[in-house]
Amino acid sequence: MATEAVTRARRPGVPPVVWLIAPSVLFMAALLGWPVCAGLVEAVKSDDGFTMSYLERMVADPLFWPAVRNTLLLIVVLIPLQFALAIGMSLLLRAKPRFSGLYFYLWAVPLAVSDLAAGLVWLSIFTDRGYLNSVLSHIGIEGPSWLAYDNQTSMFFTVVVAELWRATSLVLVIVVAGMQGIPKDYDEAAQVFGATFWQRLRHVTLPLLRPSLQVALILRTILAFQAFAVAQALTGRDFPLLVGETYNWYTALRNPHVASALALVVLLISLVTAIIYLRALRDPAEKRGKA
Repeated sequence: MATEAVTRARRPGVPPVVWLIAPSVLFMAALLGWPVCAGLVEAVKSDDGFTMSYLERMVADPLFWPAVRNTLLLIVVLIPLQFALAIGMSLLLRAKPRFSGLYFYLWAVPLAVSDLAAGLVWLSIFTDRGYLNSVLSHIGIEGPSWLAYDNQTSMFFTVVVAELWRATSLVLVIVVAGMQGIPKDYDEAAQVFGATFWQRLRHVTLPLLRPSLQVALILRTILAFQAFAVAQALTGRDFPLLVGETYNWYTALRNPHVASALALVVLLISLVTAIIYLRALRDPAEKRGKA
């Protein structure tokens, strides 16, 4: 009996950790896995069975490649600018100048503004008879047509400015939270050893901010892929973006199959970008350990 009890105790079973994480895995599968599978089926299945016609129609659309180009270009330009601004504002707040609390609340105000409302606000600024051109006319300068359909450069500029105003505050909040967890002793010790401001920023502050920057970078990039309402309010379809084309195929053209294919493209690019970020921003000690 004792031998049988010992054998039963040593018999491998389901580890307790599996039961702990099983609810989370099931929840994520239902929340993410099922919609992705449904979208994939919608993109490659017709009444006659499996088909690639919807994917071919998506690629053949004259606005598809411009939308891909504009989306990627917006991210390449927008993300570095937002992080530079957010880190600069965080360093200013860490120095605790006068009215620093007021500065933080003012910079965080755009978080409470919806995408469409932000787009309409900036539309009133950049339209031909908007506030910006009115100010320029008062000082004797004839303002350009910022939102002209044949001027992709100016339209891109307006979308970047509007997105900078609207979404930099999200990165700022994450970076400020991460910076509050960095002891000032490290920075003061670097000053004692003669490190300049830029040396302390590069070798002390930014490495300790890596987890916060990693989260902010992944989150902000994924949200940038979903940018739509601001550009839609400012430019309509004259400056196409991937999510905007997804919306147009689903609502205006009433073709959920092509819309699902476009949504899968956005999902695939977002996943690849997130993986690249996670690998690029790994801790150097972790990289050496795996090597």
